[in-house]
Amino acid sequence: MRRHSQSRAATEANNLFKQTTTKPATDYEKAERAFHTNRERLKAERLAREAERRSRSERTS
Repeated sequence: MRRHSQSRAATEANNLFKQTTTKPATDYEKAERAFHTNRERLKAERLAREAERRSRSERTS
């Protein structure tokens, strides 16, 4: 049997849609992700509080 070659675009498309095997996250990776997520949330809350304080002080000045 003769194998038909695919175009380069078809090969790239097939590579994009290949199923990937992902290994389950380790406990360390889960803890790291939770830590970073929480840190970003706290940072956003702190920045919002500081911005609110600045806008209040500018209004009273």
